[in-house]
Amino acid sequence: MKIRKVLVLFALSFIVQSCQFFETEKISSETFLLTERNSINWKDVDQYPVFTVCEGFTEKEQQKQCFESTLSAHIYSSINAENTIVTSDLNETLLLDFIVDEKGKLSVYSMQIDSLLQAQIPLLETNIIQGLDSLQPIAPAYKRGIPVKTTFKLPLVIKTNH
Repeated sequence: MKIRKVLVLFALSFIVQSCQFFETEKISSETFLLTERNSINWKDVDQYPVFTVCEGFTEKEQQKQCFESTLSAHIYSSINAENTIVTSDLNETLLLDFIVDEKGKLSVYSMQIDSLLQAQIPLLETNIIQGLDSLQPIAPAYKRGIPVKTTFKLPLVIKTNH
């Protein structure tokens, strides 16, 4: 009987002592949030903004290429629609910085236009902005399933033969 009590006490103490090995470490929600936030690459999106013609692309790089080529083609089309006449040959690069907000609205926030290009095509900036106003993505960029604002820099080469 004594041996049985000793064995029961030994077994109970072993069980109580071994429970500490099965405990999970608890972390605060602030620590978890900070760790999770630091692990996210905020400069990259999971899905680029998409135009109707780009909806079929599922790979991120294909989405980006389709988005940029559709945007460039539309801008070139809006510039060419004005039948601008220049007095000399041009081969200039225009840098266009724009934002696609969380709702898919496209807007220009900066244009770097060379002075020669500005002198030859004075309405260039106006034509580009009007062209972009008529072209809107159907969906914004997404990060972890949440629509996010994204910024892009797009170089446009303006080349003419006078």
